Amino acid sequence: MAKPRNSILDLLTYLAVRVFAMIAHMFPVEANYATARVLGDLLFRFDRRHRERAMQHLRLSFPDWTERRYRRVARDSMRNITYLGVEFLFTTRLLTPSTWRRHVRFGDLSEALRLQLERRTGVILLTAHFGNWEIAGYTMAALGFPSVSVARRLDNPHLDRYVFQVREAAGQRIVDKKGAMKDVPEVLDAHGSVGFVADQDAGRKGAFVDFFGRKASTYKSIGLMAMRYGAPIIVGYGKRLEERFEFEIGVQRIIHPSEWAHRDDPLLWITQEYTRAVEDLVRSAPAQYLWVHRRWKHRPKGEAETSDGVA
Repeated sequence: MAKPRNSILDLLTYLAVRVFAMIAHMFPVEANYATARVLGDLLFRFDRRHRERAMQHLRLSFPDWTERRYRRVARDSMRNITYLGVEFLFTTRLLTPSTWRRHVRFGDLSEALRLQLERRTGVILLTAHFGNWEIAGYTMAALGFPSVSVARRLDNPHLDRYVFQVREAAGQRIVDKKGAMKDVPEVLDAHGSVGFVADQDAGRKGAFVDFFGRKASTYKSIGLMAMRYGAPIIVGYGKRLEERFEFEIGVQRIIHPSEWAHRDDPLLWITQEYTRAVEDLVRSAPAQYLWVHRRWKHRPKGEAETSDGVA
């Protein structure tokens, strides 16, 4: 049974966040990035647990790097967390139909947009904990390409309402991860687009596929839905350009149903293929990945698990 929440503490936390947001908006976004950079450096220095986890993940993923480079990329990765906070606060203010050109540039989206415009089938949109993983969905919704994204609700009900209002401000719809299996089939049946963050540990029952040379538990549900609905999978990204509110939105890989139609194990192939696309994306800018994330928490049968999620 879940521990009862402290309603007063939840309210005070929410008020503190709103006050912080009000103060942040009194200054230019560039000044907020500078503050976030300092906070990220402090996080790296004093949060030993997450710093060491990030560095160990990097050591195992890039064994030929120097220790100095591990520290630099781990620090920049933890800065990325604080940058996300700034970007959340400024997204609705800076990304509008009349101003988005100042902040966003696009890679080649022609095929991805064609699939969504033709609506011959549903489309599954995937991203990872890379760069700003919400900016693509928000921007595309603001430009008239709304999708339904699956996300976990926040435990604090006041913060939950606030965060979801911001996420949905441009027309994107967010559905609770716990009830997604009811909403997602309806969207795909209607040939709509559904988005997931696809690099989360799926527990002991997940499909174990290669990710940076190690087995990582990955959800089977994405592949199963793609197979059931004949839906292409688009692996996209929102990459931050330097340390400012500017992004590149693009597509890393599109996986078409014809590619898995004759595979011996199409579910495993699909899961490995989009995971490989995520790895290629992360390799393009390792500092923008969330290396503190416990991606390798669960191990295949016969391998020992670690308490901190480092394989």
